Amino acid sequence: MEGDFIITRSFDAFDVIEQQQSELGGIKEIVFSVQGQDVYRHLKYEAGVHRVQRVPETEAGGRIHTSAATVAVLPEAEEIDIDIRPEDVRIDTMRASGAGGQHVNTTDSAVRITHLPTGLVVTSSEKSQHQNRARAMQVLRARLYDMERQRADDERSQSRRSQVGSGDRSERIRTYNFPQGRVTDHRINLTLYRLDQVMQGDLDEVIDAISGEAGISVTASVNRTGNGILLPHVMRWN
Repeated sequence: MEGDFIITRSFDAFDVIEQQQSELGGIKEIVFSVQGQDVYRHLKYEAGVHRVQRVPETEAGGRIHTSAATVAVLPEAEEIDIDIRPEDVRIDTMRASGAGGQHVNTTDSAVRITHLPTGLVVTSSEKSQHQNRARAMQVLRARLYDMERQRADDERSQSRRSQVGSGDRSERIRTYNFPQGRVTDHRINLTLYRLDQVMQGDLDEVIDAISGEAGISVTASVNRTGNGILLPHVMRWN
């Protein structure tokens, strides 16, 4: 469904990153990336639990079976730019310690840089104070980059967990009822009796309705747009 929607929108790139087949020959999990103008703005509303009600071909009694697919929609983490402001660092010089003879004992060549906002401290104790400053700043930048990358990774993980939830059907955002040809988006109480078109990627009416609905929590929590971003999209079938 989302794949057909992506095709109809003619986004710049669609690449399958990982795919796992189920024992019955279907798709158990798929991760793919999408790149294009406003791709996140169009697909962010698909995050959550999608409930499917259908009568399987193997069901002799005609009973409706219910399953669920969990979907996460995440923007690609951008390259982290570390900006170290002069007022955020304190630079101290000191005499180097350790082996090195008389030069080490008499020259204030060692450099200690303290990043005041985070409390990170790095030192460099080579012979040249100029080189020590450059080397210490390089180490500080690397450590700040690692801290920011970890924070961004944690934020993305939390975002994914909040989107996918436990996968329980009670957390559903949308129901696809095949016997009735009905699709219902529970966030805005929208019901359409055009399931065939929706499954072929015609999601415009649903997305436009959600976009235009003011004050619902699902849109308030993901109020971001993206231009030309890479979009991991995770789907699990239960």
